[in-house]
Amino acid sequence: MGRKWNNIKEKKASKDKNTSRIYAKFGREIYVVAKQGDPDPELNQSLKFVLERAKTYNVPRSIIDRAIEKAKGGSEENYDELRYEGFGPNGSMLIVDTLTNNVNRTAAEVRAAFNKNNGNMGVSGSVAYMFDATAIIGFEGKTEDEAIEILMEADIDVRDLVDEDGVIIVYAEPDQFHAVQEAFNNAGITEFSVAELTMLAQSDVALPTESLEQFEKLIDALEDLEDVQQVYHNVEME
Repeated sequence: MGRKWNNIKEKKASKDKNTSRIYAKFGREIYVVAKQGDPDPELNQSLKFVLERAKTYNVPRSIIDRAIEKAKGGSEENYDELRYEGFGPNGSMLIVDTLTNNVNRTAAEVRAAFNKNNGNMGVSGSVAYMFDATAIIGFEGKTEDEAIEILMEADIDVRDLVDEDGVIIVYAEPDQFHAVQEAFNNAGITEFSVAELTMLAQSDVALPTESLEQFEKLIDALEDLEDVQQVYHNVEME
């Protein structure tokens, strides 16, 4: 599963170059989750998860607090969570998750991004069956054997655990996310290089150079859209 982590690193590196954009997307997500549940992360597991993800992207506390205060204030701004699926060049597949207050606008913008970048939209279910929802948690400071022992002591059986250049990467079921992170917290691990619920492709494709360049333009066009929160794909980015 090592190549999966490489794709996550590529995604994080891309987002790190666009901090204002990623901060805005987190602000929206935090607002929506806080409004849907309790604004206290200790009472709202979904909010707690988003805040843990935000920490790995160094989202400023001011943005987090502003979004939570907005939710507490009873803002009437509402968003729908929508997922789009589509295809890029040479058998590449994408899943696009959005938060939108204007469904028609978002659908048109996502479709246009596909059409202008050698891709095309698919129907619901045309791509998602080739991906698995997965929790990924990564950290430094422990060996692979030590990490396995920590999980065993917590009676947690995960999908996979690998050492990628000194970073321990754990792949687990989505509903194991908090249990896995808590186990490592209890073992003294408090900083995580990645803490994501993601969609991992069951198999990846390697694109020739020209197609890869086209695919990267498609990814950029989608991620530049204000309403797009996450883009998942099955392309090897190395």
